[in-house]
Amino acid sequence: MTGPRVVTLDLAGITGKAALMDRAARALALPDWFGRNWDALADSLSDPTVWPPDTDGRGLLVVVTGWREYADTRPDEWAVALEVFTQASEREPLLTVALALG
Repeated sequence: MTGPRVVTLDLAGITGKAALMDRAARALALPDWFGRNWDALADSLSDPTVWPPDTDGRGLLVVVTGWREYADTRPDEWAVALEVFTQASEREPLLTVALALG
């Protein structure tokens, strides 16, 4: 069995929620109905019909890179983003979200 599918969500240069939502929609290939708000992001991340496991049952690993500028610029929004990532990972066992530190 191979590891999970890996998708990079690069937040470099992101300094606001709207830009984060746009970047997430592109990187994660979210559906047209994605509402570009926190609830829609949480729903999309924890909905396996959005990114169904492949035939090998592999899940999804989302690696978030370049996030420090956003976290420093918008700490309240970053706290919400972390909560969304955490809750989605807890609801969907085939989803892992990892923050790249380097």
